[in-house]
Amino acid sequence: MANKTEVKFLAKPVNHLYMLIISAGALTTLGLIMVFSASSIRAIDTQGSAISIVLRQLLFVLVSVPLAAYLSKLTVAKWEFLARIGFLLSLCILATLLIPGVGKTVNGNTNWVDLKIVDVQPSEFAKFLMILWASYLLARKENSGRFDTNVFSLIGPGFILIMAMIMYGHDLGTTSVIAAILAGLLFISGIPLRLFGTITAVGALILAAFIATSPYRAARFLVFLNPFAPEDYKYAGWQPAHSLLGLASGGLFGVGLGGSRQKWGNLAEAHTDFIFSVIGEELGLVGTLTVLLLLLTMIYSTFRIALRAKEPMIRYACAGIGCWITVQAFLNIGSATSVLPVVGVTLPLVSYGGSALVATLCALGFVAGAALRDPAVRKEILKRRTQ
Repeated sequence: MANKTEVKFLAKPVNHLYMLIISAGALTTLGLIMVFSASSIRAIDTQGSAISIVLRQLLFVLVSVPLAAYLSKLTVAKWEFLARIGFLLSLCILATLLIPGVGKTVNGNTNWVDLKIVDVQPSEFAKFLMILWASYLLARKENSGRFDTNVFSLIGPGFILIMAMIMYGHDLGTTSVIAAILAGLLFISGIPLRLFGTITAVGALILAAFIATSPYRAARFLVFLNPFAPEDYKYAGWQPAHSLLGLASGGLFGVGLGGSRQKWGNLAEAHTDFIFSVIGEELGLVGTLTVLLLLLTMIYSTFRIALRAKEPMIRYACAGIGCWITVQAFLNIGSATSVLPVVGVTLPLVSYGGSALVATLCALGFVAGAALRDPAVRKEILKRRTQ
């Protein structure tokens, strides 16, 4: 009986929209709580107030939610217009980092624009814009009836140029996410598996070259399996080791909200790259499993909405957004659990970061709009309003 009820629930398209909104809202709310907890010590130390960092995150939430709601109501024609110039816009916003005195370096990566009041990370918006641009081209090719195997030559050069510009600022983490988005879009487009495998292998070789030619990256790569090794612990192994210590000390229910020990200077970037570790320490296994469940719900609903989209561009874009969130969450959690080397990307909707939060919620607004254009969803919403 329970299985039948579950199947019936998932069979209703409107429930995918509700799952998307509820999971995204819950992750954003949890993110605010955990950013406050994880950043309070650093905020007191650097700015004299425990709430200074979380207040900025709250401001971005208050801006992002109405913006996402507005974007969910945009017509397909308006999205197509933005998609046509998505690549050009990505080039322009990333080019600002090359202007002397404009690009700001944080932890060795020059991927921020200092606006004095707030820092902006253009590459976060480039992810969404490139998904729109690639989806527009893929849809146009599909609609023309000439959807052959030459898909990589259609969108690959644009992605490679964008990745090269981001790598110029030494941001391998964001470059990896964009490369994964490209791979996801190619796979979804139906590219032959042999060609897909070849492209993936070449990409892996290039990634290996970037790691091997950078002592800092090589050290991170070599220690992730055993960050507690005596020769590495106080150096490249420090972050992953203390991330694991935080997760391990949380137990089933955690040490209590605000009770993390690792955020007291041991775990750098506790409120950004390693917020998952703080969640595990303070809220325990229950907290981390809740985050995983919410992420899986959001990703599942995104792909289900993509499958029902009638317009090819919307279908590709929703799937691309699903790939983006999936890969970024996997890289962040993999770094926190030392399953992967530390790559320095945020946990979607949870980590501190205004640019990432705005870009992700705008992308989810796009997905919500795709669901709202579904006749079955509109009919069900109208029905519930009239009851």
